[in-house]
Amino acid sequence: MQQKKNMFRNLAALVLGASLCLAAGACGTSDDTGSGTKNAEGKTTQGYDVSKVETVDEIAALVPDDVKQDGKLTVGMDTSYAPAEFLAEDGKTPVGYDVDLSKALAKVMGLEAENKVASFDLIIPSVGSKYDLGISSFTITPERMDAVDFVSFYKAGSMWVTKKGNPDGIDPKDVCGQTIAVQTATSQEEEVTEMNEQCKADGKKEIEVLTNKLQTDVTTNVTTGKASAFYADTPVAGYAVAQTGGQLEKLGEDVGVTKQGVVVKKGDKQMAEAVQKAMQKLMDDGTYQAILEEWGVQGGAIDKAEINPTDTK
Repeated sequence: MQQKKNMFRNLAALVLGASLCLAAGACGTSDDTGSGTKNAEGKTTQGYDVSKVETVDEIAALVPDDVKQDGKLTVGMDTSYAPAEFLAEDGKTPVGYDVDLSKALAKVMGLEAENKVASFDLIIPSVGSKYDLGISSFTITPERMDAVDFVSFYKAGSMWVTKKGNPDGIDPKDVCGQTIAVQTATSQEEEVTEMNEQCKADGKKEIEVLTNKLQTDVTTNVTTGKASAFYADTPVAGYAVAQTGGQLEKLGEDVGVTKQGVVVKKGDKQMAEAVQKAMQKLMDDGTYQAILEEWGVQGGAIDKAEINPTDTK
């Protein structure tokens, strides 16, 4: 999304097979043995084992006392956004590369990650009160940095997805008059809204923008023909295409590649530094890359974690 975290939930209307599992919660699709969750490349994964990630005392010492007093790092995430964060086949356990990264971050800080399922649009307002951090595919934008601080850790573009064969003849360069599905409060929703304003200014037919709180519902809108296309983060789009049994296809190339970040309470310099150093440690020792490779999303890797980066591209 680019703004998102927790985009993988109940898609009750997807047609059959792999798409049915996505509909039932983006829970992941079983392989022939009936076990495991698939990554963005359609390969079965159990997630990355973070048990060997060690605590770094110097970094743990940076964590504010009110965060570490219960030994938990509480993370808000929208589990409808596979393969970043979604629900496993049990329908309740968060999995995905953001989930694995949150667990590894917590380990470096001497804590245990406690991932909390939340509505994407409610995470940022709750960081610093209900959640210690927000990790949910949040694109770093100047507007968001007015409200919270970020630690960069990934980059992703946006991708258009339509039904196989593009039956409605969607042209990503001109979607005026089309029905487009997006997740609520994402950067993609903002972009499509801006496109719609331009359509009206040019005297063209308006875009019918279908918004849903869950990315899984956004995907369903396209598989069922309610919308002609959806617009989402590239990893999410790729995952949806891989998991829907050939029902969907990507349109064109990804656009607008931008950094994503861990959300930290505005002005909490101590926590931001702890997160930045912990993330950089994971990048430097290879854990970060291994987690991304486990989920088939290594194409979005970056090598430097920064607090409120001035260059978000």
